[in-house]
Amino acid sequence: MSHNPVRPWRNIERRQSRRIMVGNVPVGGGAPISVQTMTNTPTTDVAATVAQVQAAAEAGADIVRVSVPDEASSKALKDIVRESPVPIVADIHFHYRRGIEAAEAGAACLRINPGNIGAPERVREVIAAARDHGCSMRIGVNAGSLEKHLLEKYGEPCPEAMIESGLDHIRILQDNDFHEFKISVKASDVFLAAAAYQGLAEATDAPIHLGITEAGGFVGGTVKSAIGLGNLLWMGIGDTLRVSLSADPVEEVKIGFEILKALGLRHRGVNIISCPSCARQGFDVIRTVEVLEKRLEHVKTPMSLSIIGCVVNGPGEALMTDVGFTGGGAGHGMVYLAGRASHKMSNDRMIDHIVEEVERKAAEIETAQAGAEAAE
Repeated sequence: MSHNPVRPWRNIERRQSRRIMVGNVPVGGGAPISVQTMTNTPTTDVAATVAQVQAAAEAGADIVRVSVPDEASSKALKDIVRESPVPIVADIHFHYRRGIEAAEAGAACLRINPGNIGAPERVREVIAAARDHGCSMRIGVNAGSLEKHLLEKYGEPCPEAMIESGLDHIRILQDNDFHEFKISVKASDVFLAAAAYQGLAEATDAPIHLGITEAGGFVGGTVKSAIGLGNLLWMGIGDTLRVSLSADPVEEVKIGFEILKALGLRHRGVNIISCPSCARQGFDVIRTVEVLEKRLEHVKTPMSLSIIGCVVNGPGEALMTDVGFTGGGAGHGMVYLAGRASHKMSNDRMIDHIVEEVERKAAEIETAQAGAEAAE
């Protein structure tokens, strides 16, 4: 809400971590929490993969991960990196050669567990390639693929096993004087993931990548991710995140930003506050919000819009938003600007008018920001 003061009781004190760079995106050290996704096209299909990367970037993705399971994918990665508008993370799994090839192809980061790629000399080769080509790394611990000796020690995937795995991998990189890494300890179980992340946050100052892995379909996965990631972020844990859904990667990006917006940690685009509607509604709230979400996707400026069906809560919600519309009677409602009642508008013209008002307000905010930056 651009016209309202920051409220101290809404502030989240973020965990202090080291800062690394993933291409030109800072991660950790107080940098904005970055939003990631991953392509699901065959990496060897360069055109399809680039199209998916570009769509994710347009939706706001700061970083995109691409799987590199074989040599053909490594060769394709070079073209993907060249055409990508955002840094590319290469997910290389266990094969050390893929890590070297991905670094040479221009990947900004390697997703790797150094303890799983073989002999120490192979680890050193991957680290050397990453260092030579300015690559960072992400250690990716997953409850579903813990090392055999840890499963034997603990009997099952548990927070202690995941944390120990992560710290073991960290030690390998640090012993080789490599410190440009972030780390994740993902699980599909919300409680397991949250407990592992909390313990990890206390054990290292490395930047933390958040995720509830294999979260599920769009609805179920969104709920699980919002609960798991939301609680961790509320505690100040997390420097970058991915919402893992069995859905279009663009949806992962949108949900990631919605979680951050709900916690006031990052703002992008129009935050729509709307009622679920009831018999008091003066217009079709559900359809109106659906249309406005599509019509306002192009607005990247952070701002707020309230769409409320009647006067019970409408005026109060409009007090806290940049633009608002509250249903009235006789086929019209009230338009609010900067929290104040401005003018009436007929329901049949309301959507076009709201889009115009939002675009106008966004232009005002952008002009003011440009002026402030110029003054500095």
